[in-house]
Amino acid sequence: MKIHIIGPSGSGKSFMARKLSAETGIPVTELDDIFWDNRIESYGLKRSPQERDRLLHKVLEDDDWIIEGVYYSWLEKPLRTADRVLFLYPPYPLQVLRIIRRFLLRKIGLLRTKKKETLKSLLDLLKWNRLYNIEAAGFIKRLRLERRVDILLKKKDLSLLINSCRKRT
Repeated sequence: MKIHIIGPSGSGKSFMARKLSAETGIPVTELDDIFWDNRIESYGLKRSPQERDRLLHKVLEDDDWIIEGVYYSWLEKPLRTADRVLFLYPPYPLQVLRIIRRFLLRKIGLLRTKKKETLKSLLDLLKWNRLYNIEAAGFIKRLRLERRVDILLKKKDLSLLINSCRKRT
């Protein structure tokens, strides 16, 4: 099974991907690891489009995959080939709360991260996320015209989805 999970920061994509992976045995790829160059010390350096596409192609060669991330503009192939496309869209205030909570947990060392975050990067992320919510909603509406997209708004939607994926694997 091929599952593509999209949503704004703080929507629960990583949590959902790990939960689905645990239930189905399908490996997860975080698109942040493909988009950002985590080998360097500074925060926010992108990989070249060629390197990014090569790494993504390697993941998509597998029969089963779960990919998750905020990205959609450079992901035509996984959006087209996924068995399920999931768009997580919890209320915006909940997204903000989760982003700030995750930042604080990383800063005090209770949550591991590859990212080198600063207060400025947190504020930039909050601004970016607000715009993403507006732009991505339009993209998802257009995508829904072409294929089925599951939009998950509440935590109970996750349980229903996991049960349906468990039955298919």
